[in-house]
Order: sequence, then structure tokens, then C-alpha cells
Amino acid sequence: MKSILLAALLLCASSAWSQQPIVIKFSHVVAANTPKGQAAERFKQLVDERSGGRVKVEVYANSQLYKDKEELEALQIGAVQMLAPSISKFGPLGLNAFEVLDLPYIFANRTVLRRVIDGDVGQRLMKLLEPKGMIGLAYWDNGFKQMSANKPLHLPADFKGLKMRIKSSKVLDAQMRALGALPQVLAFSEVYQALQTGVVDGAENSSPNLLTQKFYEVQKYVALSNHGYDGYAVIVNKKFWEGLPADLRAIMEKAMKEASDYENAQSLIENEEAIEKIRASGKTQVYSLTAAETAAWRRALLPVHKSMESRIGKEWIEAIYKESAAAGYKF
Repeated sequence: MKSILLAALLLCASSAWSQQPIVIKFSHVVAANTPKGQAAERFKQLVDERSGGRVKVEVYANSQLYKDKEELEALQIGAVQMLAPSISKFGPLGLNAFEVLDLPYIFANRTVLRRVIDGDVGQRLMKLLEPKGMIGLAYWDNGFKQMSANKPLHLPADFKGLKMRIKSSKVLDAQMRALGALPQVLAFSEVYQALQTGVVDGAENSSPNLLTQKFYEVQKYVALSNHGYDGYAVIVNKKFWEGLPADLRAIMEKAMKEASDYENAQSLIENEEAIEKIRASGKTQVYSLTAAETAAWRRALLPVHKSMESRIGKEWIEAIYKESAAAGYKF
């Protein structure tokens, strides 16, 4: 009788354990009301509903769990299961090829961008993550970057001596130096205070980040330069992902596809809306570069492509040039 009772208790315990939901901690460093933040919540909602409670996604925005420099290590050791880091963060892991997406003026427009990241180049880049214990699920847009500072930035000479915040990226370092600026690597969560106190003079950001992080409140000028791409890669811990039941993985893959379509569409809308809201605030002067000014920026920055060939790999740069040519754009 005792053995039967013990077996029954063990069966109940096993059943209760099997009913515990699989928890996915999805951490990111930007505000919840950005396109990325909203897409993470959309993914959570879809997975929670479609898994029938078997999976619970917990979203942690605004560096609640980890800052820029910490989050990739946290994913690799399994402290979190999912991230959506800036693509720039893969360079310091030794995945230099991803820095091709950071090159200034590498994308003429969104058409070329989508050809690259949705096509063969984007998929081959994602494959590079797997030996590092990560799997790439999707690319999420954050738009093209604008420059801000406490002085107008019309020509490369205007950058001379300015301390400009960058993400940790050799390409972005070279970009700022090509303009005559002094690059300063800072975690995203530290940027507002650094701008406010004058630790740095300016930064590059997408317009949603300029708005939601209130950077425009501590910057007098915003140049609509569209000089570089600001994007994210949604990644998951490889061991965790491959250990999931196949049916749950299929549910999450479909939810990620829908969340990604939503994010990329929302990014386009919010980039435009953010600029108008920043203009309407009256707290900073927003201006577009003239054709001559843009040409001057390009002359200063395109040599960065050549100087980064040995680091990134010439073949990756030429692959994007090829996609650009196919879309009717030549360097």
C-alpha cells in the first residue's frame, strides 16, 4: 500500500511539474513605448494566447535586468532567454561581419535595406551567431539615424573636437573620427545624463529613441542626416530554443513573424511621427541637410567602407554593393 501511495504522490508531483509554464525572459534596453518595446509586448501576447498557458513571456524593458554590456553574456549563460540587441553589439563578440550594417551610407534607402537583411546576406549573418550559443530569429528596424548636438552640424568641419556618444562598434568609432569628432562609448541607459551634464556633446540616434528617451530635451539641434542604419536582431539562447517542444517552437516562430511585421511597419510610422513631435516641442531645432551638405558628409564617410574591409571582410561589403546595384543604386 505504501509503495502505491508513494507512486501516486510522485505521479501527482510529476504532473504538477509538467504543467508549470516555460518562462521566457525577454530583456531589452529601450522604452516600452518604442517600436521594439511594443513588438516585444505583441510577441508576448501572441505566445501567451496561442500556447494555452504552456509558455509565459516576461518582457523587461529599459535595462531593468541588464545594461548594454551585460545582456549578451546574460543570454549566453541562460540568465535570460531572449534579447533584441542593437546589431552593433555583435562586433565585440568577434562577429565583425555584422558591422557591415553599421557602415555609414551603406543603405541608400529602405528598399535596399530590406533586400539585404531579408535576403541571403541577412540570413548568412544570422548563422554566425550559432557558434556563440545564440540563434537569430528576426531583424527589427529602428529606422535611420540622425545626429544631435548642442551646435548645428551642417558640414564635417562642424564635428571637430565634439565628444559624440556611440555604441561599442569599431565602425562607429571610425565614422566619428572621419568626421573629426571624439567617439565616446556609453551604455544606452547612461546617455541622457551624459548629454545633460556635458560628459558628451552629442550622439546619433533614431528619432523614436530621441523622443522616448527625451534626448531632444538636452540637445539644441537635430540634423536629419539618415547617415546610418539603426537595427536590432531578435536572438534566443540556442540550447534553450533547441530544447523546446517542436509544437511550441512553431507557435513562437509564427508569433515572431507577426511581431516582426508589426515592428517594422510601426518603426516607419513612428520615425516620422517622432520627428514631428520633437519639432512641436520647441525644445530643439530640427533641420534637414541640403543636397550639398549630404554630399559633403558622404565624401567624408564613404572612405570608412574601405578602411573597414580588413575588419569586416571585403566580401560582405561587396555583397551589399551588389544588392544596391540591383536596386538601381551605385556608390
